[in-house]
Amino acid sequence: MSSEKSFVEFVADQMRDAGYITYRKMFGEYAIYCDGKVVALVCDNQLFVKQTENGRSYIGNVCEAPPYPGAKMHFLIEDAFEDREWISDLIKITAEQLPLPKPKR
Repeated sequence: MSSEKSFVEFVADQMRDAGYITYRKMFGEYAIYCDGKVVALVCDNQLFVKQTENGRSYIGNVCEAPPYPGAKMHFLIEDAFEDREWISDLIKITAEQLPLPKPKR
């Protein structure tokens, strides 16, 4: 099952205070970017945030799951994305710890 664009738009809007938020459809699902860095995936209308040490500390009791079979584990954010301040803070913390993407040749 692929994700609904309306769900992705809602989640991206909730994160808007973290920085410049964009999303891109990839293979029927979506990657969410903050300031040019992939910080999360939306798969089957579920939000998966990339794992970072500071993100783990911020969340506390984390739920981990792969966004798709064979993927690395991510933080599964079940309902907390409805809290705009909380999810924006998590995304900002995550983006700060992730490296910039390598330039394309």
